[in-house]
Amino acid sequence: MTTVAQRFTLADYLAHCDGTDTNYELHQGELIPMALGTGWHGDIADRLNTEFRREIERLSLPWVSRQMAIGLQSPRGSRWDTCRIPDLVVLPQAQWQTLKRKEAVITLDQDPPLLVVEVVSESTKITDYRHKQVEYSYLSIPEYWIVDPLTEKVSILVLVEGMYDVEGFQGDQPLRSATFPHLHLSPTQILDAQG
Repeated sequence: MTTVAQRFTLADYLAHCDGTDTNYELHQGELIPMALGTGWHGDIADRLNTEFRREIERLSLPWVSRQMAIGLQSPRGSRWDTCRIPDLVVLPQAQWQTLKRKEAVITLDQDPPLLVVEVVSESTKITDYRHKQVEYSYLSIPEYWIVDPLTEKVSILVLVEGMYDVEGFQGDQPLRSATFPHLHLSPTQILDAQG
């Protein structure tokens, strides 16, 4: 006897509670458990969140940076819904205010965030480099960072005419970000993060 996995709509996903502390992404209607990242993964995300917040405050930008707190409804590759939870999301303060009193998911009918960051782990590298790149470009997210401790590289993807141009950085190379053009940061500084 074959069992069929339960498929979830976005509404089902947002209402789902299985009585555990497991976080899930939704991929084509299936709940995908998000593995607990390494301490290094958490340190990297925390370091970047701190740097983004400092830069936002320094420049008095009307933005916020949130870590593992915002879902992004992705375009349907099938008839089933997908919702991603990036490691970091930078978005306008006004947009964050609209998410504070409901499930913090940016839906397809809303403006995209300004920047998202994914920190790669062994279990997410294909998704972070391939699937999310396609999804985030379709959502018109202007800038997408892939921070890869496995290869000690940071890739910054900038949306140009509907597709991402990719620039890779390693070692002490200064990062070049369209969203944060005055941010002084290198892959070494990010990857040597201490929480």
